[in-house]
Amino acid sequence: MNLKDLEYIIALAETGHFGKAAQSCFVSQPTLSHQLKKLEDELGVILFERAPKQVIPTAVGAHIIEKARQVVRITSDIIQLATSDPLSGEFTIGIIPTISGYLLPRVMPELVPQFPKLKLVLIEDKTDALIRQLEQGKLDCMIAALPVSNAGFDVMTLVTDPFYLAVPAHHSLAQKRSVTLADIQEEPLLLLEEGHCLRDQALSVCSLHQKRSPQNYQATSLETIRYMVASGLGCTLLPKISLRNDPLIATIPFMTPGPSRTIAGFWRNASSRQPLIHDILTHTKRVLSA
Repeated sequence: MNLKDLEYIIALAETGHFGKAAQSCFVSQPTLSHQLKKLEDELGVILFERAPKQVIPTAVGAHIIEKARQVVRITSDIIQLATSDPLSGEFTIGIIPTISGYLLPRVMPELVPQFPKLKLVLIEDKTDALIRQLEQGKLDCMIAALPVSNAGFDVMTLVTDPFYLAVPAHHSLAQKRSVTLADIQEEPLLLLEEGHCLRDQALSVCSLHQKRSPQNYQATSLETIRYMVASGLGCTLLPKISLRNDPLIATIPFMTPGPSRTIAGFWRNASSRQPLIHDILTHTKRVLSA
């Protein structure tokens, strides 16, 4: 067994296809198939169920593949640790869409001159996808909203981000200095599509678990929702970090204590880059707190 064999079975598990796995590993399909059979013979177990159009890990195979991911991730950390300059090289940050477009323009001008030798790579995706990438070592850290449940992650709170009610400028609530949750119980609430944590937070805040937003009123981004509010289709909750002047929309704070989300940074607690991650997130926190 060697590291390449582990990379092969990880690729096969992720693609479910011998040809695609071989292509991602830059080897021929016969080579990958031969090495897989050799590894199965060595371990004395079948790692994958082979079907004409699908390859599925067996029960024991799934456990072995997860251990293989850990080995590959730790090996990557060892290589990174051996780099002569810990402040150089690629540094990959995952960030959820409801934060990225509003945080990055404020933070990047600070981070780039502070870490001139780093190549900052930014990955935007939903929370669940970023968690998987962080677990697999594809990210150095991620920025998302609490809660994130993973015992293998360390966390640094960056900022509390209050929610504001956003309504069309002509709405009856537009002139209020503050609102309560009771004020919006009967209002049509515009939500992000399934899979966005901000959708779940909005439903939780408004106690709307049993209410369903009409399918044609679900959006893929906060900016789309903002346009929908401006068009008079309903109201929504916008995090403070996303607010801007818009003559077609009124944004109203909630009466204290109002609803909010907490933005935080996460990283693997076994990562060899913890000092650098801590420095980057500390700078981010300082910028957001200013």
